Formats: sequence, C-alpha cells, structure tokens
Amino acid sequence: MVKHRIFWMGGIALAASLLGSIALNFVLYNVATQYYRQLNATHLDPLGLNVSFPDREKSVKLPSNKPKVVFFGDSRAAAWQEPEGFDNSIFINRGIGSQTTTQVAQRYDEHIAPLKPDILVVQVGVNDLKTIPLFPNRKKRIIEDCKANIDRILRDARSQNTVVILSTIFPVGELPIARRLFWSSEVDRAIKEVNEFIVSLAAEDVRIFDTKSILANENGIVQPEYSLDFLHLNDRGYEALNRELSLLLREIERGNG
Repeated sequence: MVKHRIFWMGGIALAASLLGSIALNFVLYNVATQYYRQLNATHLDPLGLNVSFPDREKSVKLPSNKPKVVFFGDSRAAAWQEPEGFDNSIFINRGIGSQTTTQVAQRYDEHIAPLKPDILVVQVGVNDLKTIPLFPNRKKRIIEDCKANIDRILRDARSQNTVVILSTIFPVGELPIARRLFWSSEVDRAIKEVNEFIVSLAAEDVRIFDTKSILANENGIVQPEYSLDFLHLNDRGYEALNRELSLLLREIERGNG
C-alpha cells in the first residue's frame, strides 16, 4: 500500500513537472515568435514611418490657436493617455512600440517637426538597454548611443522652441521566468546610469520628470497595482503619472502666460 502511494505521488510529481515544462516552453515560444515578428516588421519599416496614428488616419485638422502637447517615444509613450482637465490644449501621441532611441530620434523630422509642438513629453531608452545581455561586449556603446540619441531629440526640439518634459526611463516590474534568459543586473545598472544622465540635462526648456519616485516601491520596481507586465504600466500607473504631469504642465503654462 505504501509503495503504491509512493508510486502514485511520484507519478503526480512527474506529470506536474512535464506540464510545467510544456507551459514554460509555450511561453518561451510565444516570446520568440513575438520578437521574430517585431524583427521582420522593423526590416520592412525601420523607422516606423508607415505607422498609422488615429489623428492622421482621420485627417484631423488641428486648431492652430491651442497649445500642442505631444507624447513621443516607445511603447511606454504610445500607451500614455492625456491627463484630464486640459480642454484648451491638444494632446497628440507619436509613440511606437519596441523602438530604440535611434529609431525615435531619426523619425523626429517626419513625426514631430510638422506638428510644431509647444511641449514634447519624451519616454525612451529601455529598448536600447534591454539588449545588453544579448550583446555584452557592446554595453558601453549601447549606453553611449542611448545618451547621444536623447541629446539629439533635445536639440531638435530646441530648434523649434519646444519645451521638453524629459521622463526618466520607467522602472520595470517583477522579473518573470520567461524574461530571465534575456535580462541581467547589467540592464538595471544601465537604466540607472542613463537616468542620471537624463537628470543632468535639466534646463529652463527641459523639465525632468522623475517616474521612479511615482511608480516604484521600496525595492525599486514598479508597484504591483501599477504594473501591466514587466515593462509596461496599466491604466492606474498612467493615472499616477498624470497626477504629477498635470502639475508640471500647469507650471509650464503659468511660465508661458
């Protein structure tokens, strides 16, 4: 009887292990498929110049007498909705998922310059730095390119007398199993270094928006109630950001008034 029970329990453990292995392989397959699609989409349209934005699709004519605030950057910028209470301003989004700072900077002339924004809200960088575990020998170059591209975006904005709200790179969430093969503490250190560089860029026309102080818990990762997944925020996360962003926008309005 005891042997039978041990055999039965061993069978359950083996089955559970097999199911766990199958589930993990399924997750990894989906992650690999997603990256493969993104890679080939980038080959077809390296800068995302063919991406459709709702206001462009509908040929919306933007009033010229209202201040324009544009969100610019990667998927984190793309998901950033306008704050409430700014009916006299126009909010436009030019974020594109999975883009690096190189892609974002190089499409400024196409996607931002024609809009002539009064305020540009920039969130970029994580897609550069998350490649460090894949190319460890290029770590220094990846970080330096990231900084240089952010600086380039600021120069382009200055050429149009645009005030920039430069967001620090959002903190990440709890590291899932599927990400452990493609992440390391080197990425976290690189994010810290680039964020310190971002803070150093503060100027009269460049306002630094510290997102870590809003989003992160005592361990430095995104609070669970704000996390959609490892790299992205849910609606509550953006609501928390917008409470602080609204204060900064009002401050800029008063300064321009």
